[in-house]
Amino acid sequence: MVKLNKIYTRTGDDGTTSLVGGGRVSKHARRPSAFGEVDELNSVLGLARLHCKNGADMAGMDAQLARIQNDLFDLGADLATAEETAPALRITTDQVTRLEQEIDAVNANLQPLTSFILPGGTELAAWLHLGRTVARRAERQMTELAVEEPVNEAAMQYINRVSDLLFVLARHANGDGQSDVLWVPGDNQAS
Repeated sequence: MVKLNKIYTRTGDDGTTSLVGGGRVSKHARRPSAFGEVDELNSVLGLARLHCKNGADMAGMDAQLARIQNDLFDLGADLATAEETAPALRITTDQVTRLEQEIDAVNANLQPLTSFILPGGTELAAWLHLGRTVARRAERQMTELAVEEPVNEAAMQYINRVSDLLFVLARHANGDGQSDVLWVPGDNQAS
């Protein structure tokens, strides 16, 4: 269990941050950039969850998002730990499989897509779409990190599935796709 007695330590005043295992790196290095994006995603999901309180049918989604938020702390710990550090908290394939099952369950009730979807619709859907895009940014940071250092394969799969789940959850929040805002290609071009 983590115990934080003091919030500021002054150890980062020089522009570095600690990794799990004791190493220090620049705050703008790839590893902190990756777990920083994951942290931002976690915050966006906290805001999305505020809108899950508005309907009994959203209670299940709130629980899903709460599980993902907890997993995102696991992912942050995974990314903050160099591959050679052991023991380490790592994202597992079981966590990836759970997301895949949740994606399949939600997607089974959605109207088929006939176009790309513009982010929006309900407030909850808009926050979930924002979360999806932050997840994609985190994924890009993780793939950049993976070019330089080993990254847990399950962690890469996890962040990819999170963005997919947030997409289908946004559609669910839009009345299972009925209130989706569809892209109309070329709709505003002069004729």
